[in-house]
Amino acid sequence: MERTLISDSPKKIDEEVLLNGWVTTVRDHGKLTFFDLKDRGGVIQCIGTNLPKISPMSAVAVTGKIAKRPEKLVNEKLTTGKVELQVEKVEILSAAKELPFDMGKEELGLSLPTLLDFRTLSLRNHKVSNIFKVQEAIMEGFRIAAQKLGCTEVFTPTISASSTEGGAEVFKLKYYEHEAFMVQSPQLYKQMMVPVFERVYLVSHAYRMEPSVTTRHLSESIQLDCELGFVDFNELMDALEFVGKETIGYVSEKYPEILKEYGVEKPKLDKKVPRVTMREAQKIILERTGVDHTGEPDLMPEDEREICKWALEAHESDLVTVTHYPTKKRAFYTAPDPAYPEFSLSYDLLFRGVEILSGSQRLNNHDELVAAIKDRGMSTDNFKMYLQAFEYGMPPEGGFSFGLERITMLILGLSNVREASLFPRDMERVDFRLSELKEKKTK
Repeated sequence: MERTLISDSPKKIDEEVLLNGWVTTVRDHGKLTFFDLKDRGGVIQCIGTNLPKISPMSAVAVTGKIAKRPEKLVNEKLTTGKVELQVEKVEILSAAKELPFDMGKEELGLSLPTLLDFRTLSLRNHKVSNIFKVQEAIMEGFRIAAQKLGCTEVFTPTISASSTEGGAEVFKLKYYEHEAFMVQSPQLYKQMMVPVFERVYLVSHAYRMEPSVTTRHLSESIQLDCELGFVDFNELMDALEFVGKETIGYVSEKYPEILKEYGVEKPKLDKKVPRVTMREAQKIILERTGVDHTGEPDLMPEDEREICKWALEAHESDLVTVTHYPTKKRAFYTAPDPAYPEFSLSYDLLFRGVEILSGSQRLNNHDELVAAIKDRGMSTDNFKMYLQAFEYGMPPEGGFSFGLERITMLILGLSNVREASLFPRDMERVDFRLSELKEKKTK
């Protein structure tokens, strides 16, 4: 018999069907057994007598007849809630052993370490897996927006001959008989593609050896990047705000039911995104809170939260663009503002209290780039291919980069960015807790 997807079962009332899937919950009532079965299409209640013992999460093949459920027992929460499968036969394809926790709950109610220790199980929970449906939609929305800007998708390496931005926050590796680095961002490669396609976008993994364990940082993250040629600073801000609004808006239009499930409001994106310089933002924060950070070289996390509150209250926007960070605090390829060289033509896009995007107008003059590299104490020998692109007609250009996991976290109101990573990497974990692996090696 050909397999039927659960989502098609309401069309097959009174028909014999074969369903394949996983048993999520089992309710035994003597000879009568109820269980819920899920596949990629949905969930359906199954009912049968004298069935074999089935453990939750077992993979099974079930044959039987689709029937209407009694009106009083209709489950309005499910698209298949008006039907059930009257089971004739259950074949256990792969039996699951006893579960470490109850997988039948809508809310697992587990600590984050436990969620991650049993990641292959916790991801099967409907609400947890919906995080990654939202993440897929973020990616779709980003690609659509980037293509509307006329960008071509490119695919760049994650192993580099040099550290992208200098500093110690880089993973080194032995590359045959040489030393190489895991890229901190695809920055240098996407700039090299501007003279090829003029406008490019890409999805890339980025690696940062940050010695911190926060709710918003990962050692390996996914970036969504755009780089545009023949643009000025204002055109870049128009582009990043367009992509930001289109990407987030796409998610809320595609999955309003998941936002409702997570108890979060639809993002406010209808108004023009307010723009302030970093110093202007610090002054606004001082006026609102009395906290004086006007001498600081960057926004503190509490500053980001406060300026987002201001944007929402004063401009009805969940987004705000902050510009002109100190030149010395930005990467070497960032262009300084000609009028105020101590500040750069840089920007961050903040969403619901956290920075989700960073970027800038880039230096496009070869000699200025060489000077900037040397000024940071780096060797131009490590940037030979990158600098080569600037010797042969690099136009005025710039770009920006989103953090996929951060956007996911903020759209759904998650408490930790690790929840928005399928298999998060940080100082404490690579699949399993590093402390556990160390203990095993010492035994």
